Amino acid sequence: MGVGHPFLDTDGDKLREECGVFGVIGARDAAAVTALGLHALQHRGQEAAGITSFDGNEFYSRRGTGHVAENFSTGEALAQLPGEMAAGHVRYSTTGGAGLRNVQPLYADLASGGFAIAHNGNISNAMHLRADLVRKGAIFQSTSDTEVIIHLVATSRYPTMLDRFVDALRLVEGAYSLIVMTNNGMAACRDPLGIRPLVMGKMGDATVFASETVALDIVGAKFEREVEPGELIEVDFDGSVRSHRPFGKPASRPCIFEHVYFSRPDSISGGRSVYSVRKAIGQQLAIESPADADIVIPVPDSGVPAAIGYAQESGVPFELGIIRSHYVGRTFIQPSDGQRHSSVARKHNANRALVEGKRIILIDDSIVRGTTSLKIVQMMRDAGASEVHMRIASPPTMHSCFYGVDTPERSKLLAARMDTEAMRSFIQADSLAFVSIDGLYRAVGESERKAKCPQYCDACFSGEYPTSLTDLAERETPQLPLLGKKLDEKAA
Repeated sequence: MGVGHPFLDTDGDKLREECGVFGVIGARDAAAVTALGLHALQHRGQEAAGITSFDGNEFYSRRGTGHVAENFSTGEALAQLPGEMAAGHVRYSTTGGAGLRNVQPLYADLASGGFAIAHNGNISNAMHLRADLVRKGAIFQSTSDTEVIIHLVATSRYPTMLDRFVDALRLVEGAYSLIVMTNNGMAACRDPLGIRPLVMGKMGDATVFASETVALDIVGAKFEREVEPGELIEVDFDGSVRSHRPFGKPASRPCIFEHVYFSRPDSISGGRSVYSVRKAIGQQLAIESPADADIVIPVPDSGVPAAIGYAQESGVPFELGIIRSHYVGRTFIQPSDGQRHSSVARKHNANRALVEGKRIILIDDSIVRGTTSLKIVQMMRDAGASEVHMRIASPPTMHSCFYGVDTPERSKLLAARMDTEAMRSFIQADSLAFVSIDGLYRAVGESERKAKCPQYCDACFSGEYPTSLTDLAERETPQLPLLGKKLDEKAA
């Protein structure tokens, strides 16, 4: 998806929600439909947005920083994007960095015609592939990992566009959901493990692809099915749909954090209501980690469904003890710790009349750095809470993600540095507990986590990465002379 290094998030205390993609073929005013779909996916990326359309003869692109509404809310803007096929993208930077040249969809004129691509995910061998391409003479226009795919397609020796595209994907490792447009139509595909989500719907005669089902709902499309892991779907301008399985059918590993935080609660993921799963996580938390308290309070907004589940299971009343302002920028956008802390106070305010004198259970979706949790616990104490018990609707986030989620480097993850008791002390809560990883799996409908072959990608909790991490391995491999010296020293 392209862009910011997963190691270099210096200002966030929430995991950034990857990116969102949307595409439609066979619809009048396809760009307007795409803009509406991107609105529904705005939570997946608030740094930049872009749309590319095709009118049967030419491709048209409009890209900009900021929200969808800032770039695509006027008739004048949409009039610059004619045609019955369009694809769009909202993003945070995960590989490459910020800047307009990295805003997607990316477009290139290839020998066979135009090629536009929108990507949600992260290619974990992009640096390796890019270095090889540059040695062979490739000239890159962006620092996005997504552009590597364009070059691989352009240099493939296979005769058809479909074969060149598959050839390129065979060289790529990591996570991707892709929407591609060519002169012949649209293609959508998902990585062989299905780490990143992608769904397909119908809107009359038009075919629609999106990162989440909520985008289909918003544009009035009927959900057909998920694009299966490793599946590539072609749609022609006459509406014909063809499915290909170039990677076979390996055991899938979709990202479990979609259920915890990334997806909108009104989406369906893996056949399950995200809202219902989050309530079930809260119920698991109540079973595993009860607390003697007067009220259950969610940290808005992501903690709300889990808090409802916790309250229902425990019998402790659910209350809105924190009121959130929806007109304050997200915490992680602030450039310094001081500004980030002050923005927590601007964004959340304690409901003092409710909290004062009460023993409270705070429910949040995750702890990343811990700075926000510390401030919210302190806010509750300042409002007169007699006890503050923190409950987290995910296991401890102990490892960085390399599949399109902008996690801080591991040394900045609180759970990588501290055990639960030390974390409790750091955030100054009376008690702290996380849902167990088996409890999380039960909440998504599994009886347990299969240790030999987990049903989901849970690497951020377990450290078990389902694919090779070539770029990371190459960065961490010592140079040979240095390695030789260390070996000599050990021998001595």
